[in-house]
Amino acid sequence: MTATALRLTRLHLASRRVPGSLLALAGLAAALRLVAYWTPAGGSYSVTVPLIVAAAAAALIGVTTRSPIGEPERATGRWLPWLRLGTVLGLTAASCGALALGAVGGHLTIGSLALLRDLAGLTGIALLTAAVLGAGVSWIGPLAYLAVGIFGLQQSVTTPWLWPSRPAYDRGAAICAALVFAVGVAAVALRGALESERS
Repeated sequence: MTATALRLTRLHLASRRVPGSLLALAGLAAALRLVAYWTPAGGSYSVTVPLIVAAAAAALIGVTTRSPIGEPERATGRWLPWLRLGTVLGLTAASCGALALGAVGGHLTIGSLALLRDLAGLTGIALLTAAVLGAGVSWIGPLAYLAVGIFGLQQSVTTPWLWPSRPAYDRGAAICAALVFAVGVAAVALRGALESERS
């Protein structure tokens, strides 16, 4: 990588507030660790709190798609979609790692695989919300799906599109979450977050 490419990458990450987002992800992982350690296995908290933490991490990733420059950034050249893609994938990987570490040794009824599946799907929803409504309000998508997911858990809904209510090894739920994630990543990488007054 040339010095110019490194500088461009560093500036892009700084403009998206990635360092602060990584600190916030560490805080979410610590919160998950405390809850997973101190709550009894099989309790309702051991199911809903990991889902809430995954939704918060997804919302955090969605908010980082906001460009402080706005429309002029689109004229910077061919690297912008690659920078967006790398940022989203890097933050998602960091979120997966942080939440997996936060869940180690705890009492997660849903299991680590289901937690990562939920994180991927919720991140896709956050990215789609950023592309349609703007990055500043991208937290609305994961929050709305969180409410639907908790309802699905309580009512034992069996559709794979409500993946939080499915077991960890449910293939249909994993495919649905992966599809939503892939579409969200593609939308943000190619188009970017919607620039609006709210963002």
